[in-house]
Amino acid sequence: MKTIEEKFLKLGVENAPGQEGTQKEVKLNLKGEKLEGKLVDFSHGDVDAHKPIPNSLNTFIEGYNKGGVQAYTEYKGANFIREDLAKKLKNFTGIEIDPNKNLIITPGTQGALFLAMGSLVNSGDKVCIVEPDYFANRKLVEFFDGELVPVRLDYLNTKENFAGLDLKKLENAFKQGVKLFLFSNPNNPTGVIYSDEEISKIAELAKKYDVTLLVDELYSRQIFDNRSYRHMINENVDREKIITIIGPSKTESLSGFRLGVAFGSEKIITRMEKLQAIVSLRASGYNQAVIKDWFNEPDGWMQERILNHQEIRDELVKKFRAVKGVEIRVTEGGSYIFPKLPKLEVSLNEFVKILRVHANVIVTPGTEFGPEFIDSIRLNFSQDKNLAMEAVDRIIEMIERYRV
Repeated sequence: MKTIEEKFLKLGVENAPGQEGTQKEVKLNLKGEKLEGKLVDFSHGDVDAHKPIPNSLNTFIEGYNKGGVQAYTEYKGANFIREDLAKKLKNFTGIEIDPNKNLIITPGTQGALFLAMGSLVNSGDKVCIVEPDYFANRKLVEFFDGELVPVRLDYLNTKENFAGLDLKKLENAFKQGVKLFLFSNPNNPTGVIYSDEEISKIAELAKKYDVTLLVDELYSRQIFDNRSYRHMINENVDREKIITIIGPSKTESLSGFRLGVAFGSEKIITRMEKLQAIVSLRASGYNQAVIKDWFNEPDGWMQERILNHQEIRDELVKKFRAVKGVEIRVTEGGSYIFPKLPKLEVSLNEFVKILRVHANVIVTPGTEFGPEFIDSIRLNFSQDKNLAMEAVDRIIEMIERYRV
């Protein structure tokens, strides 16, 4: 078992979104002059360029004006909000959700992930994760003293329309006694979507080996190119062995309200409520009111948002594909691209720092999503299109300056 000091040594925040000011200094091997251009922070989406759901501010004010009745909700969220939310999620997933037993509102999807992991992982439990995947997954397993069992996602070398999960290796992992399988769909950072075949096989293996599933579906509303999307909860799984996480955050530009949702197993939701009661009490009471606007956007709003992001995606992917040695897969859902860079004269950590200091661009290093991704960077392309294109031009200029 790790000491408390060892646990927190694993929880670095230097490369997390919005944390550019905490990055450790490295000796920079600078070549040439500083490139001009407005700072573009690809570590998270720009809610100024892509505005939140219309009327969300007015809805928040309505919640605020309700006063105490809205400020001090039940730990798992106001009952009338959960009832409305359960109906929306049923329409979205096709699954009946009991708002009193199978649903909790949390302080962001990050809060939901922490509560779920705290409710599911005991010291020594084997937890299977995908690499690359969301940066907090590995850290949370380690924090709760679980044993990591990573499975590689070969997203650059797989059949068309497949995410690239090695299902044989996944089964071998499950055979080792894995208790929990945690993954995001669409995948963060690559933006790939698991195929129907992959989802069905994951469900089959989870049932066969009695593995609990924790599925992060944060970007499941932002799917590109009319691709199909399959919710894991629709598969033949034990409903008491699955939790789905979602929220009105990224796609809807409501990250600042810190709202997340988890739904699924009554037993696990009950544990999460008990844990939330001693961690944060509840999701911010006034903010919960904004959930009223989620899934109730004006006609065409979501479709336009998807098309706008798809256009930005296409332009940025085109730019990277024109660079010798860069490998990149087209994003299928969400708002991330994860280009693999050619061999450079500097380390990834130094290159990321050079981009910040010398090109006025912030990106997230691939090592945040798995220790082997020492040649990849993640960009959130939910940005002003023109500024994003200019920023990628500066990244490419730096790749050319520092390529071996």
